[in-house]
Amino acid sequence: MRAIPRSILYTPALSLDRVVKAWSYDADVHLIDLEDAVPAPEKAAAREICQAALEKAPNPANVAVRVNELGTMAAVHDLVALTEGPVAPGFIVMTMVRSAVEVALVRDTFASAGLHPELYVTVETVEAVTGVDAIAAAADGLVLGSADLAATLGVEITWAGMLAARQAMALACGRHGTACIDTANYRLAEPAVLAEETDRVRELGFHGKATVHPAELATINAALRPSADSLHAARRITEAVRAAGGGIAVLDGNMVGPPFARMARTTVALGDAWTHRFGAEAQR
Repeated sequence: MRAIPRSILYTPALSLDRVVKAWSYDADVHLIDLEDAVPAPEKAAAREICQAALEKAPNPANVAVRVNELGTMAAVHDLVALTEGPVAPGFIVMTMVRSAVEVALVRDTFASAGLHPELYVTVETVEAVTGVDAIAAAADGLVLGSADLAATLGVEITWAGMLAARQAMALACGRHGTACIDTANYRLAEPAVLAEETDRVRELGFHGKATVHPAELATINAALRPSADSLHAARRITEAVRAAGGGIAVLDGNMVGPPFARMARTTVALGDAWTHRFGAEAQR
């Protein structure tokens, strides 16, 4: 089973020192942003910073680069730089996607250079929401892009305003086994909002959450990373159902059966995959 990052820290490619410093923060994936956070006149310099940072990265396989929207010259230059550079990132995050065809195009572009990064799509257009099933089937992960989506819809970035998009993403990702990552929190001065939102998206079926501020990582990681207690509980459910011959069992006063065992097996497999790729021992 593919390992899914639980925390993704976005850092703009505006300063090599700033990007390299981000490696010290406890995020599963460190994202170098070439898109919104970089003004147009600075994008050429940002690509150079990105390449220099990739060469300094302790584990480039766990580094992502967010590229500009397909159909722009900025995206062309991004893809050329990343396919021709000496070190490639493990993840590419696409922006303003409207169809699964765009995902296939980027995948083929990297494959033509012998590269196979995981492709994550930012769901931030109405077309991406309405066509989310096909996009989830084509991509390795989806990331909710609440700011652009809210601006298009003319709504606030609230739980109610983003709920339909989140539910559509969770269902599509669940169907296709695609990573499901929540949007960054923009109310940085209200940590209670982050904690509540992180718990809520976990209940919906999201695997991870993006952030633009390293101070939020502890909250995100505590809520979404696999815990020893949750993995132990999942293994107990699996064993209880097995002992019941694959039927219904009672564990700690609760009824469990085959659907619970299937979920428990998925929880353990995802946890083991995460530990192997992103866990503290794996990062050393």
